[in-house]
Amino acid sequence: MEPLQDVARRLDELEIKASYTEDLLDQLNMVIYRQQQQIDSLVQQVLQLRQQAPDAGGGGPRNLRDELPPHY
Repeated sequence: MEPLQDVARRLDELEIKASYTEDLLDQLNMVIYRQQQQIDSLVQQVLQLRQQAPDAGGGGPRNLRDELPPHY
């Protein structure tokens, strides 16, 4: 009977490990889902900022005097 009890014990341990693994996988899926929502939100914000300031960083020549602090 001992080999049967050993097999039953090992099977129980494997079922417990599988249960923990499924729970961990569900948690990781939720993390990925929330991160994707955050990425989508940030992409939207960047697009809105680009629309608000289309000329910012136009790549044209800059005058360094415009960047001097006011006390100069």
